[in-house]
Amino acid sequence: MSPGSLTVRHAVVALGAAALLTTGVTAPSAADTAEQGPASVALEWYDTTAETVAAAGAPTQITNNRTWAISWLAAARATRAVPRGVDRADYQEAALASAVHRALVSLSPARTEQLDAALRKTLERIPDGPAEDQGAAAGERQARLALASRKGDGLDPASVDAPFTVRAAAPGVWQPTPPSYSPAAGAGSRLARPFVLNSAGQFRPGPPPALDSGRYKADLAEVRAYGAADSTVRTARQTETAQFWSGSLLTLYTEPLRVAVDRGPRSAAERAELVALFHVTLVDAQIAISDGKYTYQRWRPVTAIRTGDIAPDAKWTPLNITPASPDHPSGHTTYARAAESVLNSLVGPRTAPYELTSYTAPGVTRTYTDWHRITTENVDARVFSGVHTRSADEAGVKLGKAVAGYVLRHTDGLLQAL
Repeated sequence: MSPGSLTVRHAVVALGAAALLTTGVTAPSAADTAEQGPASVALEWYDTTAETVAAAGAPTQITNNRTWAISWLAAARATRAVPRGVDRADYQEAALASAVHRALVSLSPARTEQLDAALRKTLERIPDGPAEDQGAAAGERQARLALASRKGDGLDPASVDAPFTVRAAAPGVWQPTPPSYSPAAGAGSRLARPFVLNSAGQFRPGPPPALDSGRYKADLAEVRAYGAADSTVRTARQTETAQFWSGSLLTLYTEPLRVAVDRGPRSAAERAELVALFHVTLVDAQIAISDGKYTYQRWRPVTAIRTGDIAPDAKWTPLNITPASPDHPSGHTTYARAAESVLNSLVGPRTAPYELTSYTAPGVTRTYTDWHRITTENVDARVFSGVHTRSADEAGVKLGKAVAGYVLRHTDGLLQAL
């Protein structure tokens, strides 16, 4: 693994609790990035985007995914077609850097000084001439157009976390959960405009298991036993898994995606497309998650176990704090499976070993050789955390796969220059 990648990963740990708010990653400066050649500009601006989101990002994860999506979609569009008579690599690098720069300055104006300095550094290394000039102009143009096309899409924090009226307490109905009993989070995302999906509910999963079904009873028994703070059956490894994947997946997937960018496509244009499609897919997946959650409004395990009809236990406490949203489908597993689908399609299902750390599991390092294991670990982690039923996790896996498949089948129009 490259020194630049290690710096990104270690910075995630350093962010600590602050990363939960910004859902970004502190990244190395361009000067610290060791990769050279065609990969360098894409990786430098990948790290610059991560650093920008970490430092000036929104308090809502989907809004930060949107920042990535707009910036890199502009880059993908600007680099896709190269005019005749200019150097292809120089043009694409100038276009990529200028597109991401312009979009990030617009979306994170507090970072303008740092972003301007990063752009100067990139352009200084590109030979002066028509390739640089035309590439930079294309990047600027596509960024402006991409920003305009997403204006008023309902993905700003106020719209994402718009007030939601909770239904009266009843068996199976979601209620705010302990210890803070926070209001519903992310309910407004279901009303946002997707990038590619026709509607938020296009791939809405089926309803959760009926409260009198065998599947529901088995789900509840599993999370009661394995997800309790004082569980006597959960192993140390299972506890580690729960903690490792308990944070923001935007943050935790920053390093796997960077590994894919580094090892996958070779040109700046292909790398831009990979990052763009990843985050476009994840924005649409989160819109679909919100639709499912607030359509079914299924109660979380802590509410079911404390107040339900099956051996109620008013003192039962999950290992990790329950997120402030309904159970079905699981957001983490939808996100993970959607991410896996994009990486499998554009990079391939397996890669050389790469290491990951997690800011929610300090001191733990795990090694992976594919993208699928992250999905399977997230399925188990949400049960071991005590925050989801396995049915909700499995519904999320199906939803993430369906959303990603649809986006990947409709990339030509999305990537076409405006």
